[in-house]
Amino acid sequence: MTSVSEDFGSAPVDLAEALPGVRLDAADLHASVRDPALTSMTLLNEIASRFPEAVSFAAGRPYEGFYEVAGLHSRLRTFERHLVTDLGLGPEDVRRTFFQYGRTKGFIHHLITRHLENDERMAVDPESVVVTTGCQEAMVLVLRALRRDDRDVILTAYPSYVGFLGATRLVDMPVRPVAEGPGGIDLADLAEQIRRARAEGLRPRACYVVPDFANPSGVSMSQADRGRLLELAEREDVLILEDNPYSMFHAGGSGRLPTLKSMDTGRRVVYFGSFAKTAFAGARVGYVVADQPMADGGLFADELAKLKSMLTLNTSTVAQAVVGGFLLENDCSVERATVREAQVYRENLRAVVTGLRERFGDHGPVPGSGVSWNAPAGGMFVVVTLPFRADDAMLEYSADRFGVLWTPMHHFYAGDGGSHQIRLSFSVLSAERIGLGLDRLAALVADRA
Repeated sequence: MTSVSEDFGSAPVDLAEALPGVRLDAADLHASVRDPALTSMTLLNEIASRFPEAVSFAAGRPYEGFYEVAGLHSRLRTFERHLVTDLGLGPEDVRRTFFQYGRTKGFIHHLITRHLENDERMAVDPESVVVTTGCQEAMVLVLRALRRDDRDVILTAYPSYVGFLGATRLVDMPVRPVAEGPGGIDLADLAEQIRRARAEGLRPRACYVVPDFANPSGVSMSQADRGRLLELAEREDVLILEDNPYSMFHAGGSGRLPTLKSMDTGRRVVYFGSFAKTAFAGARVGYVVADQPMADGGLFADELAKLKSMLTLNTSTVAQAVVGGFLLENDCSVERATVREAQVYRENLRAVVTGLRERFGDHGPVPGSGVSWNAPAGGMFVVVTLPFRADDAMLEYSADRFGVLWTPMHHFYAGDGGSHQIRLSFSVLSAERIGLGLDRLAALVADRA
């Protein structure tokens, strides 16, 4: 129920009672407004707002300890110098670039391609890049373009990023779930799901994957399996939608594996990128590399730009300029730009895994608890399996009684799976808060036992 207060001291007023006139029934609106995939984040934010003192393992936000407001001004000036010195623009064109409507595909595409070449060894035509309002818009554009009629379906490993599941609901794209194991998407099951879909008269268009430290599971694909996935996509004539927000945040050692896109010789991969976790989330700048040629000329990116022109017209010019300055100040290397953040995530991942072992291992204070967890090689998330149902009601109980928040994994299965699992996000917590939060989680487990 939505409510407002006339002033800070008054009691809440029910909007449905207070406002005269028409009443809309949610049953008469698009089904997505009632879909659990679209309401899960609202629910988590609402619970977090009611328990502000709780230790939150729920938010998947990037670490914010290195943010400085002055850095925004510095990056804007850096990008302005780039326009003048490198691109040769005069004062009027510079002013227009910052303040007017911008090019639908975006104007930092050339810097993005330099980053992809530097960090991913990926040679990309700048015209194949569409700069979007967050990666979420990129997903909607691609799904909308691929959804021709009722026979079209998309495949994705379950559990899957809830934002992608929400995007499929917005464009009415049915999802065929594929099993996921410790090494990422199950390739045998993917082939089987494609076969079954075609036997039912459906048309599998693409498969969505997060090869590095997937959200929510944290799992990664081996290089060998990446090669096998590309071979399968070629054999079955489907596209791969590769989402890569976390690969910079590996645990060290041998470093990062190649992206699917960098291994792709048949233009099977549509690549999603984002600066939310690397520059800062508030800019809402993402992009899609869609270099697939169209039969009648041009690139898939050109078709996506047509859709974008009717959705957001262009991505914020000021936000692009700030991200452009971020890239320029780091020689267009995002890996170089995120060295400090990557170290924070490594230390926090170690603290979470060590803390779980200390509390729930054979010699911890809750031995034989039935609690287990995975140990990703990077990223921002750890999945914990509990010996009791971990649904939204249990989350509220955990927040109210024990002061610890987490994300129920069933949200990443579109409500059908993960009922005893939770996702712990450790990206914004200090080591001390991680320890306190795990103490509180142990108390919840002991209480339920």
